[in-house]
Amino acid sequence: MKQDKIFVTQPSLPDLDEFINSLKEIWDSKWITNMGKFHKEFENQLTNYLGVKYVSLFANGTMALISALQVLRITGEVITTPYSFVATTHALWWNGIKPVFVDIENGYCNLNPEKIEAAITPNTTAIMPVHIYGNPCDVNRIQEIADVYGLKTIYDAAHAFRVERDGNSILNFGDLSVLSFHATKTFNTIEGGAIVCQDEKTKKRIDFLKNFGFADEVTVVAPGINAKMNELQAAYGLLQLKTFDEQIKKREEITKVYRDSLIGVNGIRLLKDIEYIKHNYSYFPIFIDDTIYPISRDNLYEKLKEKNIFGRRYFYPLISEFPAYRGLASSKPANLPVANKIANQVLCLPIYPDLSVKNVLLIIDIIKNV
Repeated sequence: MKQDKIFVTQPSLPDLDEFINSLKEIWDSKWITNMGKFHKEFENQLTNYLGVKYVSLFANGTMALISALQVLRITGEVITTPYSFVATTHALWWNGIKPVFVDIENGYCNLNPEKIEAAITPNTTAIMPVHIYGNPCDVNRIQEIADVYGLKTIYDAAHAFRVERDGNSILNFGDLSVLSFHATKTFNTIEGGAIVCQDEKTKKRIDFLKNFGFADEVTVVAPGINAKMNELQAAYGLLQLKTFDEQIKKREEITKVYRDSLIGVNGIRLLKDIEYIKHNYSYFPIFIDDTIYPISRDNLYEKLKEKNIFGRRYFYPLISEFPAYRGLASSKPANLPVANKIANQVLCLPIYPDLSVKNVLLIIDIIKNV
């Protein structure tokens, strides 16, 4: 019998009967968007659950990123990573901002703080790092650099929902942090996202901008856009919060099986666990050195596909390799040696709460016995 398809991820869904009850309430009220009851309640619960000061909900993470740059009035050049999903850099492009790529560090694939200063010019206004795979960037060093040069810091925290560092939400670092609630993320509202900020004044500006710039019925304070999360997504998100801790425990169990089984395989590197970090186990990347491992990363990727197992090469190719960005001076491969190496080695293995241990062991067996 042919193996059912195993994808790199699968969305967790709330209880359908509970969601139908929420939909009935929305239908009765006929208030389906424009920051209604569920939207307000979801923002409040997220603020408490994540341990942050202010949350503003968005229709998706990309609109949240684009808006975050507008909120801080970012212009000119922004230092960022080539090793991420394209939305990180697209948000800059949509704001007319020039991305300046800086290499990543080998350990956790995050922006290398020691490479940032050399990339700063008189046109640099901000740094936009990404907490890759939910592993926190070196937030202290990045903030030191930002303070010295008078730069803003916006974290793309799409992978970092519920991640904590020394008991403090990683979302509390920087000027703004941006979340994604896309269906592929650990926490999803089908589509969706949010901006986390540190003060009430900024929260008000974010809320103005995501709703056409309206301050009240007759006052438009800025050229905003329509990026609000609707009531259906907010109701869905409220139900997702009820089971999220349980989902993380299941992800942690799968991670342990992968780690215990693959840690000694020659030619395969795993990310080290960080003791002071509360993880969300959003991804399980492995890095394949084909000078030691019997086959290349791409050959393993294809071999798994032959068995109906669909990993993903997150992130390959680099953003700097795409036609829109490869003409930039900072995109030259010589400028990004570590990022290029990692992009050609990485393979993210399937991980989601409903993935059975039997299937995890099947994946491990293929990797260990190529």
